[in-house]
Amino acid sequence: MDRIPDKDELRDWMAENPEATGLREIARAFGLKGGARRELRALLAEMADEGMIAPRRRGGRRAALPPVGLLDVLPPDAGGDLFARPRDWPEGEPVPRILVVTREGGPALGAGDRILAKLTAVRAEDHDYQARVIRRLESGPRRILGIFRKGAEGGRLMAIDRGSDLEWRIPAADMNGAQEGELVEAEQTEPPRMGLPRARVVAVLGDPSAPKSVSLIAIHQHGIPDHFPDSVLEEAATIEPAGMAGREDLRELPLVTIDPSDARDHDDAVCAAPDDDPANPGGFVVWVAIADVAHYVRPGSELDREARKRGNSTYFPDRVVPMLPERLSADLCSLHEGADRPVLALRMVFDAQGMRRCHRFARGMMRSHASLSYAQAQAAFEGRHDDATAPLAGMLDALYAAWQATIQARALRQPLDLDLPERQIVLSDAGQVLSVAFRTRLDAHRLIEEFMVQANVAAAEELIARCSPLLFRVHEEPPPDKLEALREVAVNSGFTLAKGQVLQTRHLNALLAQAAGSAFDELINMATLRSMTQAYYSPENLGHFGLALRHYAHFTSPIRRYADLVVHRALIGAHRWGPDARQDGLRPEETDLLAETAQLISQAERRSMTAERDTVDRYLAAWLTDRVGAEFEGRIAGVARFGLFVRLDETGADGLVPIRSLGDEFFHHDQEAQTLTGEHSGQVLGLGQRVRVKLTEAEALTGGVLLEMLEVEGEALARPARRGRGRAPVRRGAGARAARERARRKAKRRHE
Repeated sequence: MDRIPDKDELRDWMAENPEATGLREIARAFGLKGGARRELRALLAEMADEGMIAPRRRGGRRAALPPVGLLDVLPPDAGGDLFARPRDWPEGEPVPRILVVTREGGPALGAGDRILAKLTAVRAEDHDYQARVIRRLESGPRRILGIFRKGAEGGRLMAIDRGSDLEWRIPAADMNGAQEGELVEAEQTEPPRMGLPRARVVAVLGDPSAPKSVSLIAIHQHGIPDHFPDSVLEEAATIEPAGMAGREDLRELPLVTIDPSDARDHDDAVCAAPDDDPANPGGFVVWVAIADVAHYVRPGSELDREARKRGNSTYFPDRVVPMLPERLSADLCSLHEGADRPVLALRMVFDAQGMRRCHRFARGMMRSHASLSYAQAQAAFEGRHDDATAPLAGMLDALYAAWQATIQARALRQPLDLDLPERQIVLSDAGQVLSVAFRTRLDAHRLIEEFMVQANVAAAEELIARCSPLLFRVHEEPPPDKLEALREVAVNSGFTLAKGQVLQTRHLNALLAQAAGSAFDELINMATLRSMTQAYYSPENLGHFGLALRHYAHFTSPIRRYADLVVHRALIGAHRWGPDARQDGLRPEETDLLAETAQLISQAERRSMTAERDTVDRYLAAWLTDRVGAEFEGRIAGVARFGLFVRLDETGADGLVPIRSLGDEFFHHDQEAQTLTGEHSGQVLGLGQRVRVKLTEAEALTGGVLLEMLEVEGEALARPARRGRGRAPVRRGAGARAARERARRKAKRRHE
């Protein structure tokens, strides 16, 4: 059928096919493509408004789940929360995110369990529904990583998850060749009845003390795909390099890549020159060229399906799990020095004050004139050239001057100006930790970041102007509860955060400026970061709060982020570049799935971030293993009912001071003020306080670090005697006065 069906035809077909009411299924059934799909979407919306059919959500999803439904429980997220998905959800439809709310005394749930639950729609930041368990119908196979201990009739598995002391019994028939002390992945076979639960080994990962097992643990724990299917590798092997057909020749432009010295791929290049237009005195022309991954990774291909599933590359100190096979990521798509490479390029014109006047996109062929490290580029900016930068001195001077101009425009925009040092773990070739330090931030880093931000904004603006669908990078402003928590930390530290007005980044920057150089500098930076919502991808443009930008999309890293690849396809389709624009541009079927793609890659990004953070924690714990008993300076970075988190100055490692180690008294936890106050001693322990601690335990396998508090703000920690041996006097010093002052301020704010 090549015509749009009328309302009666649609209603009859949907009545006969109640399980296929998504836009894709209807369009496929009636043979509709392209613009006809848009007309169909409008017609379905009109029918819903008239009450002829049930309302449909964006992307074809039903407006609501039934009040009671069958769910499959998913693995817990980084925060330990359990989520579930509806049983038998239609293939290709966006899956609602359902938080499982457990009740006291209810069944202990795990990944793979099937449950019958009462469903309630909610408006939450990270989920659409809450599920309250009515009953568990089936238990799914739970998986866990652990150390295998051999026994007389099989063995046992000792879990390595932080905070877990669970043991599993492994029958001899289910050992799968595991040897004493090896790191294995196991799957539950029987629930615990009398004694330990049974499991079978499904993968032997080797020596857990081997240095490179650290990242391997994170890969398996978080389910990061680290092996490409043969079909994907075979497809990559057959790809031929791109030719000049339909491309602008940019090979004479003095484009260079600037990356870390150990960069595994090069997906962006830059160059600049003074603008010779008399109408733009003191202005600059800046080019940004990005690898044309879309030419090689076509929609619907094996490469595309695998890249979408992975969502992004995941980076560990000892390895990278790439989104694309090495044939592409390290060869055909990487902008190697002296090699012709296809790119999507952007020409931007800035005025003398750093404001972007105009821009133009092109699909071209470039040749990198040099592959520079950040240190090389920084030296060149400071006038210290080597053999690689000397021939490019004029261009590099113009590039630096153009960035200096953009600093003025950035100051007017006032993006969030957090100053958080980045830890750098240096490994030997064998994977042993050689040192832990903080990365030095150079102007070369800031320059590349700024021009990548400018390119991302230009991509979003271009596609909006051309009415093209795309994926935006969204960062919403802090929710009221997190903002109030930040305000509490600020007040308790002696600073102010404006209240009763629409929050803007300049208000947060004013707070950061108050704290700069003070003892609370790092604390306020960390508290501000924690108040932020997590950025995500969406086909809806909700702006980027942190960057203070109305339009923002990721365009500059398609080798390692699927979102950028989608934006590249949108640009190719919008400009109708070359004879292959229909093959490698954004297709209608991709457009229909943008909401689902956004959800998938946002989840993959969170998965990678958690795995990377866990790996760094494990390496830090390994580094500290030989220093148990040593004393360290640090600062209280977190307060919880069960203890304090202290960030060590030397390494940036976070360790836990258990509340039981603070003294033989009850501690009152004030969640708003972020303090623990001793009932008898009056000792107040809160965010930002300088402390001295002793390292009591560092476990490389779990990443756990335990500390003992010795001093707080230069004074020994009060340790009252047991109640049965006499009560310690209440301290009436600075700690008690501070507690009373916090209570007074809190009461005053509540009555304002």
